[in-house]
Amino acid sequence: MAPGVVVPAAALTLRTARSSGPGGQNVNKVASKVDLRVDLGRIEGLPDAARQRLERSTRRRRDAFGRLVVVSQRTRDQFRNVEDARDRVRALVAASLVAPRPRRATRPTASATRARLEAKRLEGARKKARRSRPEED
Repeated sequence: MAPGVVVPAAALTLRTARSSGPGGQNVNKVASKVDLRVDLGRIEGLPDAARQRLERSTRRRRDAFGRLVVVSQRTRDQFRNVEDARDRVRALVAASLVAPRPRRATRPTASATRARLEAKRLEGARKKARRSRPEED
């Protein structure tokens, strides 16, 4: 993340649950799955444009209260899953800080335009040749 951008602890809500997947009997005993929720409005030092990009990119990953939901159950260790979830939040915030390059309008080359028109003419001629002709007596 950029310097000055901080996700305060007060913006995070952490819950744990039993994880699915491999782990044998450990799966039935240990709550290693991590559900991390982030209040995007409480992230400090995020420029307005970056905040809008972050909200737009995470709109499908939010709960009913508008908090970003990040779930991690990659490992069998709860601590590592917490770190993984935090890393994913950091990556999302860092990605929102990168402004997209503006699209520069371009024009097709003259040869590309000629080739397109020639292809259209040939296609039209091919279709015209398929048409049924009236019987000539």
